[in-house]
Amino acid sequence: MAGSMAGSMARAALRRGGVGQRLARPPALGGRAAAAGWSGPAAGAAVQYCAELVRKRDYEGFLCSLLLPAESRTSAFALRAFNVELAQIKDSITQKTTGLMRMQFWRDAVEGIYGDNPPHQPVATELWKAVKRHNLTKMWFMKIIDEREKNLDDRAYRNIQELETYAENTQSALLYLTLETLGVRDIHADHAASHIGKAQGIVTCLRATPYHCTRQKVFLPMDICMLHGVSQEDFIRGKQEKNVRDVIYDIASQAHIHLEHVALDDYLYNMRKVDFNIFHPSLQKKSTLLPLYLYIRSWKKKY
Repeated sequence: MAGSMAGSMARAALRRGGVGQRLARPPALGGRAAAAGWSGPAAGAAVQYCAELVRKRDYEGFLCSLLLPAESRTSAFALRAFNVELAQIKDSITQKTTGLMRMQFWRDAVEGIYGDNPPHQPVATELWKAVKRHNLTKMWFMKIIDEREKNLDDRAYRNIQELETYAENTQSALLYLTLETLGVRDIHADHAASHIGKAQGIVTCLRATPYHCTRQKVFLPMDICMLHGVSQEDFIRGKQEKNVRDVIYDIASQAHIHLEHVALDDYLYNMRKVDFNIFHPSLQKKSTLLPLYLYIRSWKKKY
């Protein structure tokens, strides 16, 4: 039922936003986009491209975006698609130089967007429309790019504060831009968005840990690992001793301090149920009831 509800929500919301249901096949692009190794659909299908990219790579963000007003929804898809494009660079490269080139493409793209000369790339095209429609703040885009670029180095966070800084400049910055698409420019809303973004960044780091471990990488804060006498090798080997779970508990507790978001709350609750065993199979599954839960909270106007 939840799966069909998610599909119904998506189809209805996209129709209300003036988007057809069929996704165009992406043809090759010329110019700067082709030179940077990018391809995408024709401009008329750019919204569909962004929505599909977010649905595949940021499902919870996709569901939340569907609940936004029609005038903000397509802009929210563009913002989240931009975030996905940047986030997947790190995992898709074998050399840092390639990552730096792709980050520079997006830095140039943002400059072009604000100069009314966006590159011929579907996400950039929709970002340009969003910027024109909502007068979005350029600084937040640049903060996201700069922080993602710094994160190309494969090293663990030195401490929880470094992880929070990364989360603030990526997840919180994305939320600030989303608020602007809703016409909200308020210091109290920004304060809440800051905490939500930090919580989301910490939870994302935790959720990605089993995947990173399969690639022989661990990014959890080193100070907390050292406090409990846990090495990166312990995580890579999938150890589940109490001191390993204590590391996860401490990091999750920091997220809980910032917490005010349904999807994050669901993950932290499930983590507590398995005694902070980050490798438990139940934590790798999508919540099938999330679409229904979000819909009910939206209907009640309770977030």
